[in-house]
Amino acid sequence: MSTYTNEQVAHLAEGTLDWETTFRMLSMPKDNSRFKQYVEALQKKVSFKDKIVLPLAPHMYIVQTAKKQWVIKCDCGHEFCDYTDNWKMHAHIYVRDTEEAMTEVYPKLMAPDTQWQVYREYYCPTCGTLHDVEAPTPWYPVIHDFEPDIEAFYKEWVGLPVPERAS
Repeated sequence: MSTYTNEQVAHLAEGTLDWETTFRMLSMPKDNSRFKQYVEALQKKVSFKDKIVLPLAPHMYIVQTAKKQWVIKCDCGHEFCDYTDNWKMHAHIYVRDTEEAMTEVYPKLMAPDTQWQVYREYYCPTCGTLHDVEAPTPWYPVIHDFEPDIEAFYKEWVGLPVPERAS
């Protein structure tokens, strides 16, 4: 049995849950059904039918396609790549590497020196949602944040059957 209602978890997913309940949710141990409730709430928000396997970011998910493949998808339905690939290599990238571009973000005297640091902004090619920003040195390669161990997460953390996956 869940400690929270599906409606409360849906409000949590939307970012509209009252602070007192949000604080209580964050402070207490998670009950066994919370992940399932959260994924169901996210599934109702998106227009695509592919099953959400794991949320990656506020508007990005690993989903199970009809062919049982696990891919990274945006809210809008844009499919980036297999979940083991670096999705950033399939995004539109805007690099702030000039003083003019940096001063769109910071006042002139507070902006970083572009010889030492640039901003890379990663956008969905379909809807334009900003999914991530990096602030590396100019020569540094695109960062692959992480590759989740979905099987272990499902078996060891949420106690649910692992979604089927094509080999």
